[in-house]
Amino acid sequence: MRKILLMGNPNVGKSVVFSRLTGAKAVASNYPGTTVDFTVGKMYMDGEKVKVVDVPGTYSLEPTNKAEEVAAEMLEEGDLVINVVDSTNLERNLFLTLELLEREIPVVVALNLSDEAKHKGIEIDSEKLEELLGVPVVPTVALTGEGVKKLVSRLKDSENPEKEHLTEDERWAEIGSITRKVEKIRHSHHTFKERLSDFTVKPGTGIPIAAGVILASFWLVRFIGEKLIAYVFEPIFNLYSPLAMRLSSLLSGYPIIHDVLIGKLVDGEIVWVESMGLLTTGIFVPFAMVLPYIIGFYFMLTLLEDTGYLPRLGTLMDNFFHRLGMHGYGIVPVFLGLGCNVPGALSIRIFETRKQRFISATLMCISVPCMAQTAMIFGVIGGHGITPLLIVFISLAMIYTVFGLILNKFVEGMSPEIFLEIPPYRRPSGRTVIKKVWTRVRWFLGEALPWLFLGIVFINLLYSFGLLTKLGKLAAPLMEGWFGLPGEASLALLIGFLRKDLAVGMLLGVPEISVMQLVIAVIVLTIYFPCVATFAVLAKELGWKDMIKSTFIMVGVAFLVGGVLRIILLGG
Repeated sequence: MRKILLMGNPNVGKSVVFSRLTGAKAVASNYPGTTVDFTVGKMYMDGEKVKVVDVPGTYSLEPTNKAEEVAAEMLEEGDLVINVVDSTNLERNLFLTLELLEREIPVVVALNLSDEAKHKGIEIDSEKLEELLGVPVVPTVALTGEGVKKLVSRLKDSENPEKEHLTEDERWAEIGSITRKVEKIRHSHHTFKERLSDFTVKPGTGIPIAAGVILASFWLVRFIGEKLIAYVFEPIFNLYSPLAMRLSSLLSGYPIIHDVLIGKLVDGEIVWVESMGLLTTGIFVPFAMVLPYIIGFYFMLTLLEDTGYLPRLGTLMDNFFHRLGMHGYGIVPVFLGLGCNVPGALSIRIFETRKQRFISATLMCISVPCMAQTAMIFGVIGGHGITPLLIVFISLAMIYTVFGLILNKFVEGMSPEIFLEIPPYRRPSGRTVIKKVWTRVRWFLGEALPWLFLGIVFINLLYSFGLLTKLGKLAAPLMEGWFGLPGEASLALLIGFLRKDLAVGMLLGVPEISVMQLVIAVIVLTIYFPCVATFAVLAKELGWKDMIKSTFIMVGVAFLVGGVLRIILLGG
């Protein structure tokens, strides 16, 4: 089957072009031997089914990071390239175009965002550009579908002009000559989007806007999650409850099997969060308490990405993250980690150096609760008012900042400066948003959810044989003396090594635990160790040596912060 590659710089609308070409069906994959994602779909060209690949965004075929390495390698596998070009920034985009024309592969240029260019007063003579490049050039507006049909019809005209190889200086000189001949810029008044872009990157106005956007985002996540729980998932489990009780009766003569599958009955009834059975808590927590918030979070994240706000937030936070040894894109692992720490840990590959990756991964594991854990935090202490929640999240933000400054000072290595690119604001495509959310949720269901399920099985077995209770008793003196928590809370912290969100939920079953003790327990649980799935990814991304160093830092910070919080919140 022939393979068409969609290639272009980041933020040029490739994913929207891909969606227009392939429809709703697509498969997200990892490139072999890497954690770099790409998407594959199918379309018909002249009655023939062909494969369409959305290649990771790249500025050049001379790679500077892992995603660009993958893009360069994938070029060797293609039969035809659709080079998606941002019409609003023709000069920069043509560098990749000229590199592609020097390779032995047919190329068609999609001059995307042509509507944005017109709004900015930029006129591009596409016919003249086609003549100069020697390949078909088609203006497109992928968001509305304008020009996409013509783009498909011109694929049969794709050319390989066999341009001579140029040096970098010669290539830029050629680009300058081309843009002077095809591009005219007329005076235009600033649009609302341009003024909004200025407001959101200037610290004076951008920081209050960022605070509002983040608060609104979490309100949206909570709203979506709560509504899905109330109107979709809880009604489903209410229908399932009689079946689970019937199964409980059938297994009453087999205590071990009953404990593993159903768990403990509370006043003769199944309590979904507390029973701890594989077929009760084991499916209720991931599907009815975690998945709704995951859906809400990825919907919000996709909106921030596709509107173009997330890169602006990165630019706005650049100075802050530089002080922590990273750069503005440090916001990406934070945001992804808020959904699930596993993709947050994978995303540290955006950094250029070992030091940056180590600091980003360690701080994320210390201070960024995943959405599953956040959902449980809201469930456990949200009913006690806004103050305990503020203490938790303000404490985590302070811990992230303070220990980021410390790690930047003591971790060896370089933290190079990079230039962050800001794409124009765009109206998100509904179809693309739905596809992205579904792809991410499907990934969570396939990759993260099994770890939660297996963790519950393992915990149930330990609990059924009494091992977990014995370990909890051994840790109880430390729990009471240093953290100021009831001895029973030690059981939850032990379970946190396997699954933090489940451990947070178990705090509800600790007798006579106060609100401030809940706050301390939740913060310590967030800090001291990643879940098993994140732990496995860290070993792969950082290497075992750095992963062990990171783990010792997490445990040390947890003990330090837990003791300090006991003094502040409990009075000694």
